[in-house]
Amino acid sequence: MMISVIIPTYNESEHIEKTIKVIFANGNRKDITEVIVVDGGSTDATVQKATAAGARVIMSNKKGRAVQLNYAATLATGSIFYFLHADTLPPPNFTTNIIHSVQAGNGSGCFLLRFDLNNWFLQANCWFTRFAPTFFRFGDQSLFVTKENFAKAGGYNEEYRVLEDQEIIKRLKKTGKFVIIKKPVLTSARKYVSHGIYKTQGIFYLIYALYRLGFSQNRLVSTYKKLIPEEKI
Repeated sequence: MMISVIIPTYNESEHIEKTIKVIFANGNRKDITEVIVVDGGSTDATVQKATAAGARVIMSNKKGRAVQLNYAATLATGSIFYFLHADTLPPPNFTTNIIHSVQAGNGSGCFLLRFDLNNWFLQANCWFTRFAPTFFRFGDQSLFVTKENFAKAGGYNEEYRVLEDQEIIKRLKKTGKFVIIKKPVLTSARKYVSHGIYKTQGIFYLIYALYRLGFSQNRLVSTYKKLIPEEKI
């Protein structure tokens, strides 16, 4: 089994080089067939830094996480896809953990979550990522899925610009077993630092509540941009 690590980017020059280096340091290189950075038209040095760090960089004609990930998946050569945020670092031996989980009969799964900021409220939120309900699934936890199960699920829903991970996980659970590996990825708390921890989490709760009430993606995106206008989405 070989893993294709897939990272969507848009102006991530601050984080992408370190993330790629940690992928190679924390994973078994013989298990990683490629690290794909699928870029949505960055205007900074993301592409140059990703290339220099050893990633295979491909350019997406459209910007949007779901679109970029689907495009990269069509070009990926691994039998397992591992979708990772540009500011999220996988734990030591993550490739071995993923392969063992798939060999045990799981079609997809994720890791626990930990932020790079020592804050009780964020730590409490991370604690809940050990539980199975989809409500506790965050995109920052990363997602691995076999190529077969990704195809069966139909890939990411490209109409989704927010909560696309929770949406696909619901479908992945129907195509095979989903497992939570009890080791945390380390993700940046930059959004919380920039906009306020409680305000930011409150906005995420609001967006999720509107999603569960059946509001459209356009409404969710417009609400998000109204509350955090400077955030890219």
